[in-house]
Amino acid sequence: MAVQVESEIHALKENLLDMIGLVESQLANCKDVIRKKDVVLAEKIIETEKKIDAQELAIDKDCENIIALHNPMATDLRFVLATIKISNDLERISDNVASFAKFLKKHVKNLNEDLLHKFHIEKMLDVCIIMLKDMHEALKKENTKLVRRVFPKDKALNEINKRSVKTATGLLKEYPDDHAIILRLFSIVRNLERVGDLTKNIGEEIVFHIEARVLKHQKK
Repeated sequence: MAVQVESEIHALKENLLDMIGLVESQLANCKDVIRKKDVVLAEKIIETEKKIDAQELAIDKDCENIIALHNPMATDLRFVLATIKISNDLERISDNVASFAKFLKKHVKNLNEDLLHKFHIEKMLDVCIIMLKDMHEALKKENTKLVRRVFPKDKALNEINKRSVKTATGLLKEYPDDHAIILRLFSIVRNLERVGDLTKNIGEEIVFHIEARVLKHQKK
């Protein structure tokens, strides 16, 4: 029985790592869509969301089966509980990225790149990609030092988000004909900031799994 549990936990971890990799690819592909103005790639990002949705459901089912059939203890139980939350956070990140891809699919061909630059959209994508890569490695290697170096990166996203109201106000005056695009980009900044928060949540769950410590709501 113990061997079977170990095998199922290993498969669950591999599926979760694969799910993180898919979300990473969504974010990286958004950068390529902007750079290449590639509408087909934007559509691929949107399609990937469906695969991630299906993976979340499959992982949830696997977690339920492990708990119901094997009654895991200690580290294994913490991992299963963390996996349920991590897969949910990944699905929500994917939703936000797919929403951005839908915007790019519609507008990237004629999008004023100065607007993207002023909102620091590509910088936010870079930070989000690095954060998720670190989460991938942290989970794979069970290294909480990698998790903790992610938390300060989230602050960069928060700062951009804080400045976005002022940025949007200035751009609406400078480009009054592009008001709908500007407001949509303003919303995308909020979404990418949320991606950072969700990635930080993933880090907290990895620490819970490895160290049996709850970081949520704790002040430094």
